Amino acid sequence: MNRTQRGGVIFFAMVVFSLALSGQKIKEKDLPEKYRDFLKLTEYIILPQEREVFMSLTEDRDRDIFIETFWKQRDPTAGTPENEFKEEHLKRFNYANKQLGRGTTRKGWMTDMGRLYIILGPPISIERFDTTMDLYPIQVWYYYGDRKKELPAHFAVVFFQRGGSGEYKLYDPVSDGPGSLMVNTKGVSSIDFFQLYEDLKELAPTLADVAISMIPGEIPLNYQPSPMNAIIMADILESPKKSINPAYATHFLNYKGIVSTEYMTNFVESESFVALIKDPVLGLNFLHFSMVPKHLSVDYYEPKDQYYCNFTMNVTLRVKEEIVFQSTKNFPLYFAPRDFERIKATGIAFEDTIPVVKGEYQFIILLQNSVEKEFSIFEKNVMIPEDSERSQVAGPFLGYKTEDYQPGIHIPFKVLNKKLVVDPKNTFSTSEDISFFLIITQVAEGLWREGWVVVSVNPLGPNRTGAKSFFLRLKDYAYAKTMAIFSSLAAGDFSPEYYEIKLTIRSGAGDVLDEKKANFVISPAKTVAHPAAYLKGFPLSDSYVYFYMLAHQYDRMKEYEKAELTFEKAYREKPDYKKGLIEYADFLFKIQKFSKSLGLIEQAKDDPNLKFGYYFIKGKALMGMEKYSEAIDNLLEGNRIYNSDTSLLNSLGFCYYKAGQREKALEVLQASLRLNSDQPEVKKLKAQIER
Repeated sequence: MNRTQRGGVIFFAMVVFSLALSGQKIKEKDLPEKYRDFLKLTEYIILPQEREVFMSLTEDRDRDIFIETFWKQRDPTAGTPENEFKEEHLKRFNYANKQLGRGTTRKGWMTDMGRLYIILGPPISIERFDTTMDLYPIQVWYYYGDRKKELPAHFAVVFFQRGGSGEYKLYDPVSDGPGSLMVNTKGVSSIDFFQLYEDLKELAPTLADVAISMIPGEIPLNYQPSPMNAIIMADILESPKKSINPAYATHFLNYKGIVSTEYMTNFVESESFVALIKDPVLGLNFLHFSMVPKHLSVDYYEPKDQYYCNFTMNVTLRVKEEIVFQSTKNFPLYFAPRDFERIKATGIAFEDTIPVVKGEYQFIILLQNSVEKEFSIFEKNVMIPEDSERSQVAGPFLGYKTEDYQPGIHIPFKVLNKKLVVDPKNTFSTSEDISFFLIITQVAEGLWREGWVVVSVNPLGPNRTGAKSFFLRLKDYAYAKTMAIFSSLAAGDFSPEYYEIKLTIRSGAGDVLDEKKANFVISPAKTVAHPAAYLKGFPLSDSYVYFYMLAHQYDRMKEYEKAELTFEKAYREKPDYKKGLIEYADFLFKIQKFSKSLGLIEQAKDDPNLKFGYYFIKGKALMGMEKYSEAIDNLLEGNRIYNSDTSLLNSLGFCYYKAGQREKALEVLQASLRLNSDQPEVKKLKAQIER
């Protein structure tokens, strides 16, 4: 096993041992004090999802990482040493505890005044009515609101001592009413809002206005306090949470087993798009995908006057806890200073494809930037269907333009000689064309001559006007059993709105054979910034590599007959591809075709880079054929190259045992257990030999 393979195994193991959110939660009272203090400190700003995850963590190390991540999600200046949000929050919390807990047995942060101060900060002004005749002690705090958080431009918050004693409570115009602010209402009914307003106005004119509306100067109908006050207050209380996407928290329990500690606190949100496309040339299903991090950290290399970042993309297909497929690609990027602002504004789309066999999977993309140790993660359930005998359509796949490429290269979102340039947001300006393509499978010649595709575009907003449709005749395109059809729409023909595009295949008789839909957005903006795409092409002359990938997937799915056929196809296409040959020979040992495995592995004998795999697989094949002495010779040669492979050591120990060399068997098996003590079958064999 080479270093890359061992790294893959380590990655698989980390994924397998990732936890689910359904784990048992600890009670807050049972947490160590420092974590109880964290929950108190963040009581008014933590999202329910964040708290849920935090209470599901079982290790202090994970709690510490989560807390660091929590604050980083709120840092307005990521990349700088200071976290202004955290510093300001601590300042407010400490002030509330020190100054706003007077007159009560509760901590200051727990009072109404403390809560509003922590959420909104110091008011721009305070009006006090502590000594006004016929009024209970009252304070009015005035604020300018943050429109981004849907708060009014200017509003007031009223606190009062109910009945003239105790702590200051938050005043509610509807449930408390203006009468609760006055010592003597002179017998005026609590629902006579006009008279109460007039009486309060005589005592304190500015207080009268904010007693019926949080918006100063806004007089509601009949002076009756509006329920709108409760809506405004709800928006205030939720305002610290509105800019936080809980995705990082809801994934935390899953990705903490995948992502190394140094990356864990630097989650970056992303936009992602995945499409299942059958390649018309190879006849294989591919998942095409694009991922755009919403934040891009770069470093500067002064000697060459360049900015750079280095991304690694890990892609995994998983069935429950079983890893079916995993691949890794590196994307080192360098760009001139003149391009920096443009790339920072538009972002970067990282694109790739993988071949896939039939099945239902959890598809995971993990994207890591070594600069600032940032990562993004995307998860989606995907289904790869059986090939059907009837005509089916895949798509529509949307992009903002197409580009011509040579046919002999495979790249993401390319079919034949055209690549669709995609943006996961599927948002277009009115000055753009909306390019799209579709794939039709199992196209009979009769369908090609007589059939067509109806393209319908319908608005999804409340207006529901501006629907358009047109048709594409199949015979206007070159015939193939699997057809790829490209077309486009002028975005300027549509009003800014959300839309659905529907494709319907109809036979010559007008019968509907299949339908597919997709959504897109027309923006009112004159231009829409689209990310720059980074990808790596793959020559179709090396398509045998794809068949090895598919054979590996069949193997992991335990579809051994299909795996063997696919391995054989890959091998026949490129017999001198030695790394694939090693995998094929190892698979043949697995399905107990020892002689065939032995014959195949001999072709790797003279490759100096594959000596370990050669001796290991040859030794196992000989072991399967019960030629234990020859097997021992080859396994020993493999062990001289790499002496820490437990599988090899276990095979060697078994061969020694079967050859009657029990002391050597025990010595080798003990060495394996020192490397990994969790091997019950090895322990069982060792105990059997000892007896």
